[in-house]
Amino acid sequence: MMQQLGSAAFSMQLGQALAALAADVVGASDIGIPLTAEPQPALLPRNVEAFGAGLGLPVDDVRLYLALRESAHQRLFAHVPWLRPRVIGAVEEYARGVRVDQSRLAEAMGEVDMTNPEALQQLMGSGLLQPEDTEEQRAASARLETLLALVEGWVDDVVDTAIAGRLPSAVQLREVMRRRRAAGGPAEKTFATLVGMELRPRLAREAATLFAVVRAGRGAEARDALWAHPDLLPGPDNLADPLGFIEGNVGELEFEVPDDIGELDDLDGGGDSSAKAPDA
Repeated sequence: MMQQLGSAAFSMQLGQALAALAADVVGASDIGIPLTAEPQPALLPRNVEAFGAGLGLPVDDVRLYLALRESAHQRLFAHVPWLRPRVIGAVEEYARGVRVDQSRLAEAMGEVDMTNPEALQQLMGSGLLQPEDTEEQRAASARLETLLALVEGWVDDVVDTAIAGRLPSAVQLREVMRRRRAAGGPAEKTFATLVGMELRPRLAREAATLFAVVRAGRGAEARDALWAHPDLLPGPDNLADPLGFIEGNVGELEFEVPDDIGELDDLDGGGDSSAKAPDA
């Protein structure tokens, strides 16, 4: 009976999270996890409009900025074959450590008026679903959080470079996105609500800084080539020390550039079309 109640509790919590996401996400990649079987850019016009409301910026600028971010996400997943299964696998690995505290559930259920929807909602948000506090679960959490931060950091750097000097409201839009992430964007809310995992916006900022430093020191090709293999990507410790990462890794490695994943950097069409995708 407790297993059935636990399944019902998680289903209700999942439904509430999806309902909340429906009003928050602006595109298919907004939570960092690929939601379509094949990479397919998609924006939600109503939510895009809500995102730009009150900013005092041209609607076309907001739409273009979000479209570029969506395209960058989808391009990365399209041209890095190992990335999608790695992200999905990281989520599954973390999810295996999530459990339902059955004794607490039984106690809580005995105090809830089952005919009161608000009481049930409060119960679902009370932390009944918690990850196991084990070394394996902490490692799974770190891997997932780092991978999602690297995806967001790369997108930040590609889009920021693409719009610099071309979009008058670039600085304001970048700051709006960072404030949104810090306040708890769709990705942060999803993981916090469903499994109690807190995504730290600081990691995405550090990842963006690291990719920017690699680009400034070695060029956009070296930045994009870090996605040629999972072992080339920086780990959690590297995000806090981008210069150390470059000195210890980037300068010593021979890279092949994944085909076109950084194309958004070159809106004028001057990119190197001869680059070949690495073997996965």
